[in-house]
Amino acid sequence: MSNDGTPSPFFAELEAHRRILLKVARSYCREPADREDLVQDIVVALWRAFPAFQGRSRFSTWMYQIALNVAISYRRSESVRTRHVVSDEAELMRAADYAEVESPSVTLLYEFIEELNPFDKALVLLYLDGYSQQETAQIVGTTATNVGTRVSRIKHSLQQKLAAESKTAAGG
Repeated sequence: MSNDGTPSPFFAELEAHRRILLKVARSYCREPADREDLVQDIVVALWRAFPAFQGRSRFSTWMYQIALNVAISYRRSESVRTRHVVSDEAELMRAADYAEVESPSVTLLYEFIEELNPFDKALVLLYLDGYSQQETAQIVGTTATNVGTRVSRIKHSLQQKLAAESKTAAGG
């Protein structure tokens, strides 16, 4: 909070794009406690990087870059993570606090996403959020052609899994 009681630009942007945190955490962590830890790690990384944010891209694009990098590192790391204390800790913790109710179709989609490798998870999240191939390529550090090819393959794989799931559910 600023001295006049308005949220700082960082916290205003963080709140406006809160769903990114939730989606990334849900995609990379199965357990709610792990999701909360990951969200906190992402918020801390965003807080630390915010002074360098120059607005050359949308805040959400910049946020995704950091969130996905933190999530991939989080998943790779097997060691105990140390927590970093920063100012305005109460607001950071509030930003990380969430509860989300999911429909069965969303749960099924997350189950599919969970099976993907970390890079493909990032592509799916960005695709579902409506990022263009070029924007996605910029965020994950590859070419737009590679993004398009991989997303197409992922969609085909999902269609096959859904068809198999429907067949199983129908008893066939």
